[in-house]
Amino acid sequence: MQSRFRSDRRLTVRMTVTLFLLGLLYVAFVAALIVLLKSWVLVVVVAAGMLGAQYWFSDRVALFAMRGRVVEPEEYPELHAVIDRLCAIADLPKPVVAVSDLGMPNAFATGRSPEHAVVCVTTGLLRRLEPAELEGVLAHELSHVAHKDVAVITVASFLGVIAGLIVRFAFYSQVFGGGRRDQNTAAVFAAVMGVSAAVYALSFLMIRALSRYRELAADRAAAHLTGRPSALASALTKVSGDIARIPTKDLRTAQAFNAFYFTPALGAEPGVAGLFSTHPSLEQRLDQLGRISAELGEAATPGRAG
Repeated sequence: MQSRFRSDRRLTVRMTVTLFLLGLLYVAFVAALIVLLKSWVLVVVVAAGMLGAQYWFSDRVALFAMRGRVVEPEEYPELHAVIDRLCAIADLPKPVVAVSDLGMPNAFATGRSPEHAVVCVTTGLLRRLEPAELEGVLAHELSHVAHKDVAVITVASFLGVIAGLIVRFAFYSQVFGGGRRDQNTAAVFAAVMGVSAAVYALSFLMIRALSRYRELAADRAAAHLTGRPSALASALTKVSGDIARIPTKDLRTAQAFNAFYFTPALGAEPGVAGLFSTHPSLEQRLDQLGRISAELGEAATPGRAG
């Protein structure tokens, strides 16, 4: 189904290239594990099982982790009304609507397809944003659904998850069981840990590069759909500033889901750390929205609307 969100060929190319490269990395990773562990059945079954679970149940896992719950129109009529209006404009199936009782102002979309999508907002976001700002944030999340980059980032992150789990398993096995192994077994575990660490590092960087671009693409699509880039810029400024004032301990659970969030839980990370960030800097996002505002002839200044 083709939505009315502006198509983004550069995003499509980036998603395709990322999945292709990660696919090659995945094949090499599985092959290396089969050679090292000498059990292709175990490796293939475990890898396929975890990929299937992540693809089919990622939305439920994300909602559970962020304490989100599905809400009906009677409970949150204004939230449903905004999503209904945006879906009608974009010619997009309405996603499941959920609310998380967290004070952190944020929103995320998840799901394997537009027909099986979930859009979740926190109560902290609903308390802080004006209606036009909320519309901009929700349009941003719906653009992720329309462009299918939510599903792509979910599948793409699978390899990193598997590699990370193997690294941890190998590490703790060495720490707690090293004395019971011969040298050959220890060498195999060291090799598995080394391969897994390398795969994790490469997939980590590729996924974050894709994630940063998809956020800019979602900002562009939302700004053009609503025709009010200044409202989205205002929401970005407000949410980023408020998150910076939330205690770090309250954000730890959210860090694992930064790639899915409207704004990263730990705010901007300038400098070299930007290479490891899931989101572009606030300045980059506001500059882009400012250019779109000028193109559309919008009177309001980005970051000032409300």
